[in-house]
Amino acid sequence: MASKKQLETPLFERFASSEDVALYQTDKQYIKDIRKAAFDLFRHHGFPSTKNEEWRFTNMTSFLKDDYLLSGLATMLSTREIDDIYHAVAHQLEAIKEDGIENPYRIILINGHFSPELSVLPGAQDITIGSLNDNMDAPAAMEYFAAIADTADAANSYVALNTALYANGLFIEVPKGKVIEQPVYIFNVYTADRSAMILPRNLVVVNENAELTLVESIIDHTSGQAVLVNKVTEIAVAKNAHCHHYDIQTGQNGLRIIQRTEATQQTNSTYNNYTFTFPGTDIVRNNLTIHLNEANLESHLYGLYLTAGTQLVDNHTEVHHKFPNGESNQLYKGVLLDKSRGVFNGKIKVYQDAQKTNAFQQSNNMLYSNDATVNAKPQLEIYADDVKCSHGTTIGQLSEEAMFYLRSRGLGMASAKKLMVNAFAFDVTQKVKLDKLRSFLEQKIQQTIQ
Repeated sequence: MASKKQLETPLFERFASSEDVALYQTDKQYIKDIRKAAFDLFRHHGFPSTKNEEWRFTNMTSFLKDDYLLSGLATMLSTREIDDIYHAVAHQLEAIKEDGIENPYRIILINGHFSPELSVLPGAQDITIGSLNDNMDAPAAMEYFAAIADTADAANSYVALNTALYANGLFIEVPKGKVIEQPVYIFNVYTADRSAMILPRNLVVVNENAELTLVESIIDHTSGQAVLVNKVTEIAVAKNAHCHHYDIQTGQNGLRIIQRTEATQQTNSTYNNYTFTFPGTDIVRNNLTIHLNEANLESHLYGLYLTAGTQLVDNHTEVHHKFPNGESNQLYKGVLLDKSRGVFNGKIKVYQDAQKTNAFQQSNNMLYSNDATVNAKPQLEIYADDVKCSHGTTIGQLSEEAMFYLRSRGLGMASAKKLMVNAFAFDVTQKVKLDKLRSFLEQKIQQTIQ
């Protein structure tokens, strides 16, 4: 019987009975063992309901009523589909790639599957890039796969479902001492001719003294079908290594995204995450968790979400300071239009040994419509006494005084609103270190605000 914190849905029964198929498709015993444990967790916890505090403001009931196909989505595409994807990727790449990069890394994932035919890897000798399944014998995969994101927490049952049923994904490993000078662009292509659940599983390992910049974006070819993307990305950042991770989230009605990105860091490393969510998708739930597992670490999390229609965007962040001299910053801003909804739930946990921690968190939201709503829950959990920590949140509307001032200086209503929203978003967009990408994001903001 389902618990009060578990959604009762026929979809749960169908997913929970798929174990034999998933295990049959797995040839490595250690992966079978991991899948089996994940199935047991998912059966126990099921889909979380709003009775679960971590899902209190995000009701998935309506999104779990669709009859999602579990497998069988095409990854072999027709010539026309390939041409459409090629042109969409080329257009997006031209808009975001830095000037001066003639032949950038282009990773194409079709419904979570790495496509070597469509991808371009100009520096393959400097970095390992390939499908997750083809690299499961790599020591890094055996060490980190399902060791970072998978927990027994009921709130993470979507992770357990991904681990149990994922078909394939992306594996990236940067060798020791190798600095990848140019960004690696990842295009998540989703294509479907019927309702489906897509389960991408990615593992990124940045070894000692290495550096990597990732820029992810979405190419949505789902044609309005109800498609639920349940995506998990695990990231390991080794001693003195640096990882900069940009995630641009776009899509059309029918696309639902539940994703978990979880990173673990070692001494003197840095992990920076920049998440930008724009209108179009039905729902985006970002679960971002960082483990500062040794001393002298930095992690900076920046987010900007613009929502419209009845869209729901939910950002959940957790930063775990476990050792001394760690530093983290979280800055999330939301602009909400129409009847859209936003959620920000951010947690900083400072463990007893994590003295000299500096940790800050801020969430600011602008309601562009009287019908838009935001639920914000900043949290501090501190068990050390020599720390500097703060958190805060604001929710407001467009300033009538500022609008009057701008209008009195000759700006039209639309121009004044765009200027104010750009100014509001500036604290986040100016953190983007890639000039072309920053310009692209600023243009997207302009296009969203009418």
